[in-house]
Amino acid sequence: MKTSAFLYPWDIVGDPDAAARVADLGVQQVTLAAAYHSTRALTPRHPARRIVTAEHAAVLYPPDAGRWAGRELRPYGQSWVDSDDAYAEAAEALAGAGLDVHSWVVLAHNSRLGAEHPDTSVVNAYGDRYPWAPCIAQPAVRAYLVDLAAEAAVRDGAGGTELESCGWYGFAHLHAHDKIAGVGLGDAAQYLMSLCFCSDCRAGYGGQGLDAEELSLAVRGALEPVWSGSGAPEAGWDGVGKLLGADLAAATLRWRTEVARGLQESVVAAVRAAASPDFQVLLHADPAPYRSGANVGVDPAHILSVADGVVLPCTGGDAAREAVLGPFAGRGGVVAANLTVVRGMGGSPGTLERDAAHAASLGANQLRLYHAGLASGPDLEAVAEALSRLGR
Repeated sequence: MKTSAFLYPWDIVGDPDAAARVADLGVQQVTLAAAYHSTRALTPRHPARRIVTAEHAAVLYPPDAGRWAGRELRPYGQSWVDSDDAYAEAAEALAGAGLDVHSWVVLAHNSRLGAEHPDTSVVNAYGDRYPWAPCIAQPAVRAYLVDLAAEAAVRDGAGGTELESCGWYGFAHLHAHDKIAGVGLGDAAQYLMSLCFCSDCRAGYGGQGLDAEELSLAVRGALEPVWSGSGAPEAGWDGVGKLLGADLAAATLRWRTEVARGLQESVVAAVRAAASPDFQVLLHADPAPYRSGANVGVDPAHILSVADGVVLPCTGGDAAREAVLGPFAGRGGVVAANLTVVRGMGGSPGTLERDAAHAASLGANQLRLYHAGLASGPDLEAVAEALSRLGR
């Protein structure tokens, strides 16, 4: 089963042994970040450093000045890797070690964009803005994301791309110094806290026969039991209907689905127009259409008619993998099971062989390993051992 490891360019640039070390794991491909959100990352094996602080969302290559000239929304360059083109330098080293390289592009997750252009952000029912979450219903945001995808995905030497956050982002963020765990929301309340009430979304709700002000009041009312802590958090789409009412919930999802599908279709079309015919386009996805975040909610039949396949979050127990992979079984296309292999981030490299076999039994035909640059030495040793056994 083809296996790819996620990497940042800074895991490779400045470390002459890094590419060979990755190849020795037994992977065939690297999914290399070309556009990424802010983060603080360890580099446990780099000869010159141990921490990289990516202070804001940025592209890891020189953006095309002509493409972005005169535009208010445009990508930010990086300053934390000492390279004129960190992506290209890393990709060249990885290809030299015999690895295929695909780009990794994060789209609707950008805190600096929201800080400098607050009107682009998702606005919740209380009027709070989420600066990390650009509202994909806004035409200017969509135009920016489509062009960013085409530029960041189709880098020299890349055989394909994996698009993360290609849809709605919302309340959940894993923000630095998060202090949001005092009240257990559950994913139903998370959905309600992720509904956007910017002017474009208010107009969109109107197209679904809803009054946006009445809807915002209904959302706030539905969340009152959550804030008071009365009862267990509601889960799943049925839980959203229980909180908000089935008809209102369905109308909000129709609007969000229409917007997300439009973005995904436009992004994939733009990437394909800029790439060679055999360029592979995958989306990080979740088969629950109401989900938002890095793995955006999709309808399996629709997304596989648009993209070449999906990358699905498969870390966790058997039931979690079954819930994610089951809806894609037998539909064709690439179905890549994404397994975290960093123990400190909740991964289980020691059970990789077993987890990969279970994912394959559910229809996964590729593996993704998160994240070869962040993993400890013992974690990588466990990965290499598991992949060697899987390859027999």
